[in-house]
Amino acid sequence: MKRKKLNVFSLSFLDIITCGLGAVILLFVLINAKSAAHRDTLTSDYRAEVSRMEKQLLDDKKNMIQARNSLKTIETDLVKMRGLSRRIIEILNKNKVELSDSSKKTLAAKAHVNKLKADLKSLEEEVKRLRAGAKASDELGSKLRPFPGQGDRQYLTDLKMGGKRIFILVDSSASMLDETIVGIIRRRNLHLKEKLKSPKWKQVVATINWLTTQLPPTSKFQVYTFNETAGPLITGTQGSWLNAGDVDKLNQTVEHMHKLIPQKGTSLINALKTVHDMKPTPDNIFLLTDSLPTMGTKKPWGKRVSGKKRLGHFNDAVKAFPSKVPVNIILYPMEGDPAAAVAFWKLAKNTRGSFFCPSKDWP
Repeated sequence: MKRKKLNVFSLSFLDIITCGLGAVILLFVLINAKSAAHRDTLTSDYRAEVSRMEKQLLDDKKNMIQARNSLKTIETDLVKMRGLSRRIIEILNKNKVELSDSSKKTLAAKAHVNKLKADLKSLEEEVKRLRAGAKASDELGSKLRPFPGQGDRQYLTDLKMGGKRIFILVDSSASMLDETIVGIIRRRNLHLKEKLKSPKWKQVVATINWLTTQLPPTSKFQVYTFNETAGPLITGTQGSWLNAGDVDKLNQTVEHMHKLIPQKGTSLINALKTVHDMKPTPDNIFLLTDSLPTMGTKKPWGKRVSGKKRLGHFNDAVKAFPSKVPVNIILYPMEGDPAAAVAFWKLAKNTRGSFFCPSKDWP
């Protein structure tokens, strides 16, 4: 039997080679997959760090761009500020020059004022000399308003009409109608026109008329009337000062006094509250009254008020007087109130004011 020829590259050999190659490829795939998984495990932390750094880099770039924009804005503002600073320096230099000129003018003005003061003093001395050499004054003289007195009845009263702000308080209660209690009761029930004819009240009106002629022309004044309450004689002038140089206001004050009718009780403490409402406060006070107050801040329940109670109301009111202000009293005594004269005299003495009890034909 003929022996078969041996072929190295037979079909079986190729099968074996192919299977071996497949096994090698499979082994490579398995090894590569495992190494890739191991590599991913090892590099996952590094990839996260890289991602964070890339994000940080983007943020830094963004911040850098914003910083550049801000720098450009600051540089623009700096240029503007330099321009403004130059202008301010120029203005300051200009003001320095003007201030220097102003100082020179001020010195010249002061010298001129001193010269005017010297001239004024010289003129005042000349006026004094002329007044001393004059034989008689004219009818009005230095008074703001004329006052037709009875002969020479305007004698010395020691009333000090000085001061920059003169406050006059006039008692307009029913007791100002007469000197006696019976007369007060009788006149209180008369017709309004008859009340105005009361001799005692007419004397009070004449006193206000006289006082307005004695006010210093450069001073300010105010007239308040009071009974149970208090208010300005001229409506609408509450809390304000009037110019004594305004003759129309003086005449208007006297006209209102002629129309005022005494009535009701007397509260001195309510009247003094109005003094504190004046701003600035007065530096001279005139009080025209006839007796001690019959009530305090509120109206009493009963109709009768004892002398002791009235003196207590007066002492309470005295505490409300402003300190260091002279109080000048013009008292029209009333029957049945002997303590009034002593009390008001002490008030005038303690405040360095004057106390005056006029005769029936004054002023």
